[in-house]
Amino acid sequence: MNKITMIAALIAGTALAGAAQADKLDDIIASGTLRCAVVLDFPPMGSRDANNAPEGFDVDYCNDLAAALGVKAEIVETPFPERIPALMSGRVDVGVASTSDTLERAKTVGFSIPYFAFEMAVTANDKSGIKSFDDMKGHTVGATAGTFEAIALEKQVQDWGAGEFRPYQTQADVFLALSQGQIDATVSTSTVAMANVKTGNFPGVSVVGKAPFDTDYVALFTNRDEYGLINYLNLFVNQQIRTGRYAELYEKWVGGDLPALTVPNAYR
Repeated sequence: MNKITMIAALIAGTALAGAAQADKLDDIIASGTLRCAVVLDFPPMGSRDANNAPEGFDVDYCNDLAAALGVKAEIVETPFPERIPALMSGRVDVGVASTSDTLERAKTVGFSIPYFAFEMAVTANDKSGIKSFDDMKGHTVGATAGTFEAIALEKQVQDWGAGEFRPYQTQADVFLALSQGQIDATVSTSTVAMANVKTGNFPGVSVVGKAPFDTDYVALFTNRDEYGLINYLNLFVNQQIRTGRYAELYEKWVGGDLPALTVPNAYR
């Protein structure tokens, strides 16, 4: 075999090997199961019903994605700090877990286009005297560790140079601490704030206003080198909107005007 023939054979062999190698999208379809990381302490996005079964916007979204793939959905309960580790360790295939699409996270995982957008709200203990975001200055505040709002709130406390920030493992921990007076206020998504107050499980707390943080755009995520799956996720999010399913789920779990999933003056 001459040199040119050898090079041609190597190129052909490499191409065949690449074509034969299945990607994550193929693996999911072949397995018959889509494993979704979902936070189940984040109503109305994810929680458990009276029978302890998972429910919420993210749960339905995972079920819809699985149905589109022609496979069964498996909801893997995943606390906020464990979302990306669950993917990296191979416990889940996709995150449907209200995950902010930050540039820092994008160094580790691959994101879809945004599938939901949150505005931020301040919830305070009624005895704290806090009636607005600025009133939190000098108080003890807290939020769920690793979330968009926790990072922003901790930085704000540092900028104020007064008060204390406390991180918590779950949203339930935050609102319990708030109800018990261990912290005076928290910042969370407006959907979560209203959902927790309405449950009646956390007496003595009220939503008192908006927090001046950026809109939190959240995306589906998977391994960053799984381009075929990421492309599929992008199209799926697009299809959810085009078919009206996104509006249907929003009305079911949240209600009110749909949040825009595009960034003004940036992309449509």
